[in-house]
Amino acid sequence: MSIALILALVGLALIDSTSIGTLLIPVWLLLDHRRIRLSRMLLYLGTIAGFYLVVGLVLALGADAVMGSMAEDVPADTEATPGVFAMALTVAQLLVGIWLFAISWRFDSSKPGAAERVKRWKDRAHEATTSPRVLMGLALFAGIAELATMLPYLGAIAMITAADMSALTMFIVMASYCFVMIMPALCLLVMRRIMHERIQPILVGVDDWICRNAESALGWTLGIAGFLIAQDAVGRLI
Repeated sequence: MSIALILALVGLALIDSTSIGTLLIPVWLLLDHRRIRLSRMLLYLGTIAGFYLVVGLVLALGADAVMGSMAEDVPADTEATPGVFAMALTVAQLLVGIWLFAISWRFDSSKPGAAERVKRWKDRAHEATTSPRVLMGLALFAGIAELATMLPYLGAIAMITAADMSALTMFIVMASYCFVMIMPALCLLVMRRIMHERIQPILVGVDDWICRNAESALGWTLGIAGFLIAQDAVGRLI
């Protein structure tokens, strides 16, 4: 696995770390006046990271199996090789990257309904502090709700699949990706435990910025992810 691929995956993981489920909800939980327990925060972050990991492995291993099956079905007297399928996957990755970059310009926090969507998530986070089971449900709900927008993660899966890794290596890489994805929230949790109320202004500032710029931030996220995904594909095509 090349250094360029590692850096691209780290960049995509950090982009994914700014989503509703991986950053916004943890910030709101840390701001809750009821002082959510450390174990419950770790339970929430572990649940959403585990959900992403399972989804990623299913998609990556499934895509790998499909590509292998397609290669086996090719008649022996044709010129097609597994390399052709790998190139087709890389071209598809390039198109996804270009598409992500193109649609990123459509997201604007000034559009009607953007603030209301953020408020609904904030209310759910406030209600979820009542029990560990509700917190796990919130993590799974956030993960499922983000399936349609986890495009950086889907791009990362395509890059990992195209790198032709073993199943074990794929698991380690994707587990590392999911850990990096929740790392900012873990850092805020550690700071909260060490600094107590002194970190409150930082959390409030993040919350205020999120509420004002959630849609625009998503646009930037998709644009950067699209660039990284397309760049990786171009690097393997030329």
